[in-house]
Formats: sequence, C-alpha cells, structure tokens
Amino acid sequence: MAHIRSSERYGGIAQALHWLTAILVLAAFIAAEGGPESRVYSPERDGQRILHESLGLAVLALVAVRIVWRRLDRVPDHGPMPRWMTLSSALTHGLLYLLLFAVPLTAIFGAWWQGHALNTYLFAEIPAPFAPFHDLGDALTEIHETLGDVIIWLAGLHAAAALFHHFILRDKVLVAMLPRRK
Repeated sequence: MAHIRSSERYGGIAQALHWLTAILVLAAFIAAEGGPESRVYSPERDGQRILHESLGLAVLALVAVRIVWRRLDRVPDHGPMPRWMTLSSALTHGLLYLLLFAVPLTAIFGAWWQGHALNTYLFAEIPAPFAPFHDLGDALTEIHETLGDVIIWLAGLHAAAALFHHFILRDKVLVAMLPRRK
C-alpha cells in the first residue's frame, strides 16, 4: 500500500483527522452545559444540548475513522528520544484515544439510562434501547463530566509537549502534524 506522507510527516488525511478531532472536542467542551439533569434537559437549553450531543457523536464517529486510518497509515519516524519520552508519548496517546471513546459513550449511556433520548442535528432523535436505570445514568453522567475535564487537561498537556519539542528540543515532532508550508 502506498503511503501519502514522508517518513518525517503525517499525511494530509491523518493531519485533517487530528485537527478536526481537536476542534470538535474543544467545541463540544465549550458547548457543554453541565449541571443538574433538570437544567441540562430544560426546554430552553435544547439547542445547546443538541449541539453538544451532535458534536459528541461526531467525535465518536471521527475517532473510529482515525483508528482505522492509523492502522492503514504509518507513523512518522521522529528520531531517537529518551525512553521516558517515548513511553510518556505512548501513554498520552493511548489515554487520549481511550478518552475519545469513553467521553461520548458515558454521555450516551448516561442519557439513555436516565431515560432521555439523544437528539442530534443529523439523526434527529435516538431513543434509549433499554429501560431507564436512573441511578446508573446519574453515575455515568458524573463520570462523563469528569472525563470531559480530564480530556481537556490531557489534550493541553499533549499540546504543551508538542510546543516543548518544537521550541526547546527543536525537533520535528510538531511539524510532523502541521500542513506543509508552500
């Protein structure tokens, strides 16, 4: 299979998937209302909740595409790094991928177990496929809110590490994920 990126850079598809994921996660975080169930599901907040749920489902779909693409594409060679950097990079990426699944899934199942349908711009209403179990739904919703904060902090750490590589170590780690300059 031909790869469309050099050994030092990610290809355009991998870059687009990465940056689109980052934008969607940040937008979903900003659009999140949070708070008690009565507030989140109040009619006057429907627009914001539907936006948040739509963005969350888009993140879930996009991360599935990213996983498939990552299996097909190669990761650029960043050159030799200390073992702790290699391990921390692998751990951070693994946690980010785990959270990219866990955050939307805890929201989906939390809403369904609370007895709420999902409402999105694309699919309209997606009803719960099972009977409500409100206590479990509440617990999952709290986990969702916590994981939403965690993914933002971890993404910030990921971005700080990329900037550290670029400005302090002066290597090609950040440049590998940026579009080429013409």
